Amino acid sequence: MTTSVRDSPLALTVLALLHQQPLHPYGIQRLLKQWGKDKVVNVGQRASLYRTIERLCRAGLITVQETGRDQAYPERTVYALSDEGRRVAREWLDEMLAVPRQEFPRFPAALSNLMMAAPEEVAAALRRRADTLTRTLKELDAELADQADAFPRVTALETEYLRAVTEAEERWIRAILNDIQTGNLTWTPATVSPSPV
Repeated sequence: MTTSVRDSPLALTVLALLHQQPLHPYGIQRLLKQWGKDKVVNVGQRASLYRTIERLCRAGLITVQETGRDQAYPERTVYALSDEGRRVAREWLDEMLAVPRQEFPRFPAALSNLMMAAPEEVAAALRRRADTLTRTLKELDAELADQADAFPRVTALETEYLRAVTEAEERWIRAILNDIQTGNLTWTPATVSPSPV
């Protein structure tokens, strides 16, 4: 039986965390940050986590294990992974690993519209991005070094992936900057005017 719930990185991660043990939403949120999942899963808004939990619960992929109240905390609902949730999580994991999906990140969208700006303006922005990526690489290297002795390598694969992608992007941007500087890549800013309908 295939569930009608759409997969998402956040939904898969919630199921994966509940695969380890039953948790309440605050515990899920804490582990997302503690385990560095917030680097690969968008959990910027707490409401999206709660909506995802509600969606998974309605679909029967997770169930309410207990609802408790502690004097120091508001009422907490503890969720557990259902058998169907376990099956669906494995199905989603397999598909996300095996099947590349067209995604629409912001950076390529900006690249597709470079003609709006002059080469020197683009170069300044790309230089700032490349410098940020250089700092990010140092942070990722430090994180990988810290994890190397403390945890099995499998727990850091997403960090290794992020490092590889960040390094490739930085190298590519610096090559584009060189092409702009040497004149191998140049253009005239396009006049943006609506075309007749």
